[in-house]
Amino acid sequence: MEKLHKKQQGLTLISLIFVLGIIGFFTLLVLKVGPIYMDHNKVVQALQSIKNRPEIQNESKAGVWNALNKQFGMNYVYDIKKENVKITSREGYLKVQIVYHTKQLLFGNLSVWVDFDDEIEIGKQ
Repeated sequence: MEKLHKKQQGLTLISLIFVLGIIGFFTLLVLKVGPIYMDHNKVVQALQSIKNRPEIQNESKAGVWNALNKQFGMNYVYDIKKENVKITSREGYLKVQIVYHTKQLLFGNLSVWVDFDDEIEIGKQ
């Protein structure tokens, strides 16, 4: 009589734990990094709202910063400080550049570091 050997199929317990660990790590990564990019989207929206204001290029540097700061306050953006914003203003020209970074702790001593550099230019250079 001939015996039929069937191959085992499926995951072992160790491979199942490994797959679930990888899925858990990437889920944690998305949950920690997602809010960083949502905040960055608010920064970009604040820059666009400044760009769409009439006659903003004739505004003083302090006036531009106050307008940006109000937008950040309304959108709960706390990562941007005044030293992260560089405003270049001349008659009929305005350039606003925001360079900042965000560090988010994942777990233990593992962190995610994200750098952003956004700018708008209005008027003739």
